[in-house]
Order: sequence, then structure tokens, then C-alpha cells
Amino acid sequence: MTEKRIREILASVASGKVRAEAAFNALKDLPFEDLGFAKLDSHRTMRRGVPEVVFGENKTVEQMAAIGARVVKSGNNLIITRLAADKARVLKRKIPRLKYLPDPRIATVIVEPTKPSGHGSIMVISAGTSDIPVAEEAAICAELFGNRVSRLYDVGVAGLHRLTSNLESIKMASVLIVVAGMEGALPSVVAGLLDKPVVAVPTSVGYGTAFGGIAALLGMLNTCSSGVTVVNIDNGFGAALAATLINRVGLKHGG
Repeated sequence: MTEKRIREILASVASGKVRAEAAFNALKDLPFEDLGFAKLDSHRTMRRGVPEVVFGENKTVEQMAAIGARVVKSGNNLIITRLAADKARVLKRKIPRLKYLPDPRIATVIVEPTKPSGHGSIMVISAGTSDIPVAEEAAICAELFGNRVSRLYDVGVAGLHRLTSNLESIKMASVLIVVAGMEGALPSVVAGLLDKPVVAVPTSVGYGTAFGGIAALLGMLNTCSSGVTVVNIDNGFGAALAATLINRVGLKHGG
């Protein structure tokens, strides 16, 4: 249930339009709803300013359909990450309003669009074209969390002039999400050139000794440019949430 809806219920009780018992029944599933296989955190939007996000990779279509129906009924936006295309096709038959983005593998039902907030915009930068699916997961999630988002793709260190020729536009952003595979060098370069918070995302892109992203992860953790925040391999969602919280520091939400 959203903060807006809770305030409406409380105002109706205060004005005498709704009886206390009816209000109790409307609020009884707070702060979470137990579906047996999942406990839906309906207060997360109020606490953190972003909704609970469903990780779809290992859930069945039936589980996601049940979760999705309850999320939408509560008035929250539904966001499912890591949803395979074949599951999305079946799930859409159960939730007709579902929209699916195949590259980032994200599905959504937008009950109420999130108004842009934050001190400025978030820019998502990818080292290579192969990193774009993870970069898009970060960009789409950041937009769904209420940020203004810009993108700059395929500007890795193999052709550093591609990055440096865009420094003026990069400086316009408040927070940078930098996505890279292989040796994971790009976040270190970006952080060394700019005075912006950098959230680094290692990807599983690379040849044998990339070890599925471990080489990029270790490279980012060992960056010589201090202050870089590093999330897990291929975790565009986590980077989007971290960047959102940085972009909102000191701001009040809701009301």
C-alpha cells in the first residue's frame, strides 16, 4: 500500500467518512503480506522511496503472477528483474497490463508514474556494446525509481577518446553508473577525471580469464581512484538503487 493511500484512509477516518473497522481491514496486511512462499514488503516504498523489486530469474510464473497481482492491488508499481522472455510471454497472459523490455529483461506494471526527484540526473556509462544489457537494467531501474537518466554507451578504455570527447555532458550528471566487463578499468578512469559519485558495475563479459566477471569485480575493488562504490557482477538493479539513494541525500519523500 502506498503512502498516498494510507493518508487517504486516515483522513477518511478523521472526517467520519470511514469507520475504524473498515480502515483496520484495509490496513491489516501491513507491514507485509504473507503469501506462504513470499512475504510482500508493502512498506518499502514508504521507508526507502522505491518499491520492492521482484527478482524473476528463479521464480515460477505462478509465483510471479500471485506476487504481481498483490503488488498491483496494493497500489504499488510492479517491477520484475531478470525475467526471461519465455516466462514473460506466459506471465503477460496472466497480467495483461505487464510490459516487457527484452534487453534488460525487466517487466513492469506502472500503477502510478514516479515523479522525477533528486538533486540532478544519473548518467549510465557502458564500456562496450556487450555491456549494454546490464547498463540498461541500471538505466531502466533508475528511471522507474524516479530519476532523470541519460546514457553514454561504448566508450571503453580501448578507445579513450570516445570518453574524453563526452566529458562536458558527463559533468552535467549528479551520479555516474559505470558498467564494464573484461578488466573493468573504465570506472577507475571516470572516477579519476571527475568529482562525481561513481557506482561501478562489473559485468560477466570477457574471455576466459575474465572468469565470468570476477576479474572486472576485483579490478574495480582494487581501483586506484578512491571512493568508487562497487556492486555485484551484472547487478544493474543494485547500482540503480545505490545511485538513487545518493541522488536523494537530504531530500524528503512522500507526503
